[in-house]
Amino acid sequence: MSRIQIGILGATGMVGQRFIQLLHTHPLFEIGALTGSERTAGRTYGEAGGWRLDTPMPASVRDMPILPSDASLDTPLVFSALPSNAAEAAELRLAQAGHIVCSNASTFRMTEDVPLLIPEVNPDHLELIHTQRKRRGWSGAIITNPNCTSTPATMVFRALLDAFGLRRTMIISMQALSGAGYPGVPSYDMVDNVIPYIGGEEPKVEREPQKMLGTLHDGQITPAAFVTSAMCNRVPVLEGHLECISVELERRPPLEDVIAVLREFRALPQELRLPTAPSQPIVVLDGPDRPQIRRDRDTGNGMSTVVGRVRECPILGYKLVVLGHNTLRGAAGGSVLNAELLVAQGYLG
Repeated sequence: MSRIQIGILGATGMVGQRFIQLLHTHPLFEIGALTGSERTAGRTYGEAGGWRLDTPMPASVRDMPILPSDASLDTPLVFSALPSNAAEAAELRLAQAGHIVCSNASTFRMTEDVPLLIPEVNPDHLELIHTQRKRRGWSGAIITNPNCTSTPATMVFRALLDAFGLRRTMIISMQALSGAGYPGVPSYDMVDNVIPYIGGEEPKVEREPQKMLGTLHDGQITPAAFVTSAMCNRVPVLEGHLECISVELERRPPLEDVIAVLREFRALPQELRLPTAPSQPIVVLDGPDRPQIRRDRDTGNGMSTVVGRVRECPILGYKLVVLGHNTLRGAAGGSVLNAELLVAQGYLG
């Protein structure tokens, strides 16, 4: 099968670079177009400079021209790494023109006819595409992946909700600098410091899991009934979001049953063997001091949710530590996995 041509919006930013890193040798997709800002449009990708990942810039994109953000694209699939303030107009225009847009931006995540998707969590929500197309009169579609902090927490919630039911959750996050993009937080603010505030973050973490874990019926999602309280902090690490989570379950199973449910969790991407899907979506570590960001963030090529310190909580019942790679599973990798599911279920190709 010939590879599907794809475009990357905002290709020079940190998430855009992750898209290029993941897609330049992808078995299903081939990079066909790159867009950038007014500053970079008209130059080649190599001329624009600013490659900041540890792996070299792929030679296949070095001489590709950077198109302006309002360019017409010939690619049926588009990955959006645009900031939220630029995403709305560009993504709407492309969906109206018939493109499928897999977006990392927050702009349309909570829009009722837009899937907010983690393939292991709510693959059935792709059916919203039919509602979206009928309601908006277009042949394209917008599919979003969640906030990089919501992603690993919701993976854990999916497993626990299915097995035991879920009532209340408390999340305290320690979020990497890369979540703020480049150049991110000024060094004078961040060195020797933790900032107990990330603008707009806590409402996303408190609302997005309810949508993803909600029930889809007749083109409408009824949000899951559990409630979440979140406190989000910026910490001086480069990549990887660590979260301390307490949960109250509908039932009170033995602790070993909770651990077993997390460790044994598998879902549709693993059944389909999607190229970017980790073989083990939740990895449970037994050490008393794990997971650790530097040592464990790349588990499953950065696509696994890593869990440790699962124990009883005197307030809500159970508590655990959860780690996710924010620019891979929580950003570009999540969008790529969404697109792979679209292909597997016949929406593309």
